[in-house]
Amino acid sequence: MAVVVWLREGTWPACADAARDQLPADGRTVLLHVTDPETAETARAAGAGLMGRAAPPGRDPAARIDRLAADLSRELLAAAGARVGRPCELRSVTGGPERTVTAAASGADLLICARDGDRSRPGPHSLGPATRFVVDHAECPVLLVWPDR
Repeated sequence: MAVVVWLREGTWPACADAARDQLPADGRTVLLHVTDPETAETARAAGAGLMGRAAPPGRDPAARIDRLAADLSRELLAAAGARVGRPCELRSVTGGPERTVTAAASGADLLICARDGDRSRPGPHSLGPATRFVVDHAECPVLLVWPDR
């Protein structure tokens, strides 16, 4: 059984717990963290737009954001892998979350992800836009977990 577990800041522990508790130990588990490049691009554009020129070498805010995002991704994947407690493939990618996750889950037997919207009640608003896209377009079954339970 091949399983992809989509890990996001704030909801990853519930996804890691679901992988640990619900899946057979002999399957292939991919822990996936996606960094959206939009944040770094926004910083780069803001600097150029507000100051009228690009940042001097070594002072590009987008490069700093990219480094911090890569560090965060490594730390999150390591913590999730330890929480799952068995060998997992750790995959950190940059791209639009919706398309990146659906592509990563193509050919998988299961995708695990968490609700990331309004958690106060069940219903369509309990999913953010990226998660709604993934749930609607994943080519495999999706295990959708509540992050706070």
